[in-house]
Amino acid sequence: MSPLLQLSATELARRIRERECSSVEVVEAHIQQLLAVNPRINAVVAERLEAAREEAEAADQQAERTPGFLPPLLGVPCTIKECFAVQGMPQCAGLVARKDYRAEVDATTVARLRAAGAIVLGVSNTSELCMWMETNNRVYGRTNSPYDSGRIVGGSSGGEGAIVACGASPFGLGSDVGGSIRMPAFFNGVFGHKPTGGLVPSTGQFPIVDPAAGRILSTGPLCRRAEDLMPLVELLAGPDGQDPSCAEMPLGNPSTVDVARLKVINVRSDGRNRVHGSLQKAQTDCLDHLDNLGCNIKEGHFTGLSSSFDIWSSMFGAAESRGKFRQMLGDKRPLDLLGHLVLWALRLSPHTLPALGLGLLEDIGHWMPRRSARMIAHGQRLKSELIEAIGDGVLLYPSYPSPAPRHGHPLFPPLQWVYTAILNVMELPVTQVPLGLDAKGRPVGIQVVAGPGRDHVSIAVALELERAFGGWVPPKQ
Repeated sequence: MSPLLQLSATELARRIRERECSSVEVVEAHIQQLLAVNPRINAVVAERLEAAREEAEAADQQAERTPGFLPPLLGVPCTIKECFAVQGMPQCAGLVARKDYRAEVDATTVARLRAAGAIVLGVSNTSELCMWMETNNRVYGRTNSPYDSGRIVGGSSGGEGAIVACGASPFGLGSDVGGSIRMPAFFNGVFGHKPTGGLVPSTGQFPIVDPAAGRILSTGPLCRRAEDLMPLVELLAGPDGQDPSCAEMPLGNPSTVDVARLKVINVRSDGRNRVHGSLQKAQTDCLDHLDNLGCNIKEGHFTGLSSSFDIWSSMFGAAESRGKFRQMLGDKRPLDLLGHLVLWALRLSPHTLPALGLGLLEDIGHWMPRRSARMIAHGQRLKSELIEAIGDGVLLYPSYPSPAPRHGHPLFPPLQWVYTAILNVMELPVTQVPLGLDAKGRPVGIQVVAGPGRDHVSIAVALELERAFGGWVPPKQ
């Protein structure tokens, strides 16, 4: 692998600014890697490679004309999850009825990255309507793990996780309503950050949540090096005047965090879904390292975590319009779910089984309003307990009960993604940290959770764990 494919976006930008290499060289190296790996993994589903080459030439000219007055990501390539509007590119989120749609303007966050000088290589695959943990749909097909093509890449930002893991993109843009940044980052062994609820606007996404759920849906980066996390969050953050859930929040600096003095709450499971031995070991290794640094380690147990699915589904369901997902599946008309399940069994439906199943279950909270209200109250208590326990420190929590499962296996059982989802309705910032590979060559990792508005603290811990354990391990080519 070319050395350029292993550097952070921050370092690539520095080298381009200081004329140690050209944007043309950097972009072409990533394009060649994309062309080499993408036929096998199916991560990038629409490319703009010639436009990217032209933009790289323009970036080099700009660097030569105006040194010292350059945007922070000038000439650095990236990829974008297909559910974000990128001008002229498809934006169907795997929905067959929208397959011919092309975005007319950039989403807010895409525009901010491009204004910072980033060059978009293409858009990446998602699950259907971004609502399942395996990246697969009837428009683009399935994305395969770069570490083992028989395993999943996670969802719904699975294309991003896979292409970043291959070294073909220094960073990508993802969205996360139940773990859709962190699961792909985990399964693909890269870094991902779900910001504090309301920090980054979601304008320009499809599908988009109702305003009441705006703080549950987060937009954030996936990247191969931890040093890119905070600069990218800083570029993405702040109100845009269109997303009512987004607010101005002060951002801290990871360099001011003395990790050795942090309190670390260690939570080993949700009390319901058993965690695989390789992930238990990785978490223990993290804990031992932080303990040796001098951190104040405390074991944590929160009974509310055992009700994670009930809490997430009740809180998210209460914030979303009744029947909304069925309307989207039916392209603005309620879909005949039972009829499409029959068509699916005959291999004639344009929808995936997880999408149809979600359509059947999306209104579960409305069917049992008293139970839903009880779970929402339970969730608010859990949120208060977590915030109080974490304080100025962090909490370590498994990302999923196992390393990347094989294709189709997340349906049996179907609710293990609650390890990430519960933290969305808690609205807490979470950094997904890779911790190398297990004995079978599968990525392992950990979620690092901080208090509201303290994104820089979880990112500071990610930087320390990368230094200690090495972070991203590129897959064998």
